[in-house]
Amino acid sequence: MVGVLEGFLVIGVVVVVGYVLGRGGLLGDQGSKVLARTAFFVATPALLFTTLSRSDVGAVLSSGLVVTALTSTLACLLFVPVALLRRRPAGEVVVGSMASGYVNAGNLGIPIAAYVLGDSAAVAPVLLFQLAILTPLFTTLMDVLPGDGRGERPGWVRVALAPLRNPIAIATAAGLTVSATGVVLPEPVTAPVELLADLAVPAMLLAFGISLHGARRPGAGETAGSVWTAVLIKNVLHPLIAWAFAAGVLGLTGPALLAAVVLAALPTAQNVFGYAVRYDRAVPLARDVALASTVVAVPVLLVIAALLT
Repeated sequence: MVGVLEGFLVIGVVVVVGYVLGRGGLLGDQGSKVLARTAFFVATPALLFTTLSRSDVGAVLSSGLVVTALTSTLACLLFVPVALLRRRPAGEVVVGSMASGYVNAGNLGIPIAAYVLGDSAAVAPVLLFQLAILTPLFTTLMDVLPGDGRGERPGWVRVALAPLRNPIAIATAAGLTVSATGVVLPEPVTAPVELLADLAVPAMLLAFGISLHGARRPGAGETAGSVWTAVLIKNVLHPLIAWAFAAGVLGLTGPALLAAVVLAALPTAQNVFGYAVRYDRAVPLARDVALASTVVAVPVLLVIAALLT
């Protein structure tokens, strides 16, 4: 229980600091965009490279990775037919899909895993799958899909070369290559990369907090249906799917089952908001789902911890 509350407290404090910065106008009108773009182009690639280059890919190829891969993929896909039936723009479909299955495994998942599950390493399969698969996939889609209402159609050359323009994809490939080859990089190379990596999470949280100033309440306006669809999938269906698959198919019990369900119940990561800002795709949707799912996740996680421990 303590880990759930501590994780949310940490993230909440930084978001509030961002809100205060936005309310005071201390970073100007473009403060949120500047921080988000800095995180996307500099800090997040550094974080991805640092995390993946040091990960033991073989050690996380476990039942946890299987549960994460299947349930997160299904959660993302569940949003798509609903959005298409409602004739939502392509950018909103991509952002809503990502928000439905991309969990806050970093700044929330690690402390919650440490205190609730008793093992911070339990979050490793989630981090690996999201960093290596979901992040490059969704950021590439945001880059090549037509804009919301703008109607441009990217050519095949742009589509084919999209991963080469994506710093997230480049950092992911570089990190996995270093991990797989066992190359040990010298300290003068890793030190500045680590320093930049430390900026990623606070930059995204501050940008998110700044964006809340003057924003409408979550779920208002024309994106209301998409917001609550994503929140329902993320906070309710995703953990239910994880429980059904982990217990019913894989036969997991005890701590392994608890870990699978708790990690699936984590709220939408603020990374989704940062990527939405970078590509100017459904930014209000990303912001609203991240905020609403974080609030809803508190009681959901407390109930899961009470039922499965």
